Amino acid sequence: MKAVIMAGGAGTRLRPLTDSIPKPMIKILDKPVMEHIIELLSCHGITEIAVTIGHLSDRIKEYFGDGSRWNVSLTYFTEDAPLGTAGSVKGCSDFVSDDFIVISGDAFTDIDLTKAMQYHFAKDSIFTLVAKFEPNPVGLGVLRTDFNGIITDFIEKPPESAPALVNTGIYIINRYVLKLIPDGFYDFGRQLLPRLVGHIHAYVTYDFWSDIGTLQSYYYTNYLYACKKEQEAREAALG
Repeated sequence: MKAVIMAGGAGTRLRPLTDSIPKPMIKILDKPVMEHIIELLSCHGITEIAVTIGHLSDRIKEYFGDGSRWNVSLTYFTEDAPLGTAGSVKGCSDFVSDDFIVISGDAFTDIDLTKAMQYHFAKDSIFTLVAKFEPNPVGLGVLRTDFNGIITDFIEKPPESAPALVNTGIYIINRYVLKLIPDGFYDFGRQLLPRLVGHIHAYVTYDFWSDIGTLQSYYYTNYLYACKKEQEAREAALG
């Protein structure tokens, strides 16, 4: 299976951090968030990766190169004009496999991608969205599912919401879905996902995931990850 990392956004909500560096290069503790993503993909046997780039793209290419330093192969797709999340992925049509993973370049996670892929194939799904319960989902895509895991409702970034399942920006997609994406700007959350409600699945995870789309969430993610690493160190010391 191949993967697409969406790394073309300008990261306007993270200014001034993103005035001089692209959002995927923002560090989570010791390294860029995109480096964490690449390591996660590699850990699950995904080594052929497309990267959609736009804002300050040279900084990403200079740092990651061809990916060989991480034992992966990176192929870059540059957006001359913004294409939206779904539009940028469609631009990778000639690269992707029959089923492939899409992962946002602005989220930090250690989600078990292998289990998500197994769920996708067990459901014979054309599109599987990785979802997580969030007590405060403001600014995130909110969804509901039925007892079979089929998404029955999806609302992108409602102004107010009670605790709910949210979209992590991680998808497992059959390439057939790309035919449903028109040319030009097109967005997963605002356009494609509402259109596919009733036909796609959600894989619910309880693994670590945190959005870094705003300054508040970025700093909070660093805090959470530091606490997680400290806890892991304590447990390792205790044997």
